[in-house]
Amino acid sequence: MRRHDFHLETLWVGNQGSGTSDYKAYSRAHVIRASGKPEIQGSSDKAFHGDVTRWNPEELLIAALSQCHMLSFLHVAQAAGVVVESYEDQASGVLETRPDGSGQITEVTLRPRIQVSAGDLSQIPALHRRANHLCFIANSVIFPVHHEPHTESSAPH
Repeated sequence: MRRHDFHLETLWVGNQGSGTSDYKAYSRAHVIRASGKPEIQGSSDKAFHGDVTRWNPEELLIAALSQCHMLSFLHVAQAAGVVVESYEDQASGVLETRPDGSGQITEVTLRPRIQVSAGDLSQIPALHRRANHLCFIANSVIFPVHHEPHTESSAPH
């Protein structure tokens, strides 16, 4: 097994003068940094007194799953001789909270729309299964990641 390390910094920038003296006295704004990359402006979801103009952790988790599946799919499609011309995903996830304030993401659904110009379209379902198997992020979560792919062919008939 080969090990890869990743490093980043999360910096809270939401002290509005009195720190966390009261639940509504502070902003949930934060910045995520990694060397040589643009900053990600983060917050909590609006339901948790966050800033809707910033990314929240739940969205970032869903985005990571969507990105990982896309990158894995493009890899396995290329290896199988399937030429992908476009790929977009309308991903969603469900967060369930408990009365004690805890909660968890209970499922994510990826809805990739793919346009293919060459290759055997009958392979596409198996390629999605292979991409899911290879996806590092999907292999790291305990909730189900569902797939509802849609494929169109732009190959000449």
